[in-house]
Amino acid sequence: MRVFAPHKSQIFGERIVASLDRSLDAHEERNFDDGEHKTRPLVSVRDEDVYLIHSLYADEGQTVNDKLCKLLFFIATLKDAGAARVTAVVPYLCYARKDRRTKARDPVTLRYVASLFEAMNLDRIVVMDVHNLQAFQNAFRCRSEHLEAQNLFVSYFQGVFQSDEKVVVMSPDIGGVKRAEQFRDKLAKALSTPVDFAFMEKLRSKGVVSGEAVVGDVKGKVVIILDDLISSGTTMARAAVACDKLGASGVYAVATHGAFLPAANEALKENALLKVVVTNTIQAGRLNKTPASEKLVVLDVAPLFAEAIRRLNSGGSLVSLMDLE
Repeated sequence: MRVFAPHKSQIFGERIVASLDRSLDAHEERNFDDGEHKTRPLVSVRDEDVYLIHSLYADEGQTVNDKLCKLLFFIATLKDAGAARVTAVVPYLCYARKDRRTKARDPVTLRYVASLFEAMNLDRIVVMDVHNLQAFQNAFRCRSEHLEAQNLFVSYFQGVFQSDEKVVVMSPDIGGVKRAEQFRDKLAKALSTPVDFAFMEKLRSKGVVSGEAVVGDVKGKVVIILDDLISSGTTMARAAVACDKLGASGVYAVATHGAFLPAANEALKENALLKVVVTNTIQAGRLNKTPASEKLVVLDVAPLFAEAIRRLNSGGSLVSLMDLE
């Protein structure tokens, strides 16, 4: 087995291989003066089972498209070098939210991205908590694996709540109801107590979000708002304010991916929000040293990805890893 991580994902990659009791394999990344680039392995990959770790979000040095292009070229290079199998381990998959047409002549970018991966002869892709699981599974023709952070969130809240606290899991929109329901069921089993459910009205037009109606009883209860992604933070803040007005005793904002656009520094200062809980699929540090950053809790998903790689390499089950029935 060989495991690589481009420089921009090296910190996360090192956390994964530490759980595998090994080191990242060496590679070269070279940028040319005209903006072109190349990446190549510095060890033999012939007949090897290769895992390539790269989270596809924009940062201060590279755009989403930069990272995607470099990853695609590296996959093709590994296949040309004789790798028996190449698996792309992509904790955050770019363009996953654009999975359907919402306006006339809209692109379905997730499907186009899937086609690019397949054109590089990729054998398998592993992602975590994509926006729409069914759309992701339908977009890719190569083997696809989907990991979830829900068990980590459950473990976190087991250490937070008192036995007599009343808890509600909320979806911030109708589209996330299934995800929130699954989490509610797992949390209720872990806490050995009933956990209520609620969801919030959300209307979006030309980038403007509106709607304040809450369906469900949150009065006197702690509310966990669960989503796949926090970007500007306005969805979470809007839901927190609505719950606060209805008498909630406190609100937690929970999401797998913390993209945290600049506007999130202001939105997540909302007093009703007790904590903002995310994972490290996107590198932390995007919230400045503000009241919002003081609420941030980052859970490590690297051991989960490491175990997934171990099982994929040995032919083990990912179903049992996710504790699915």
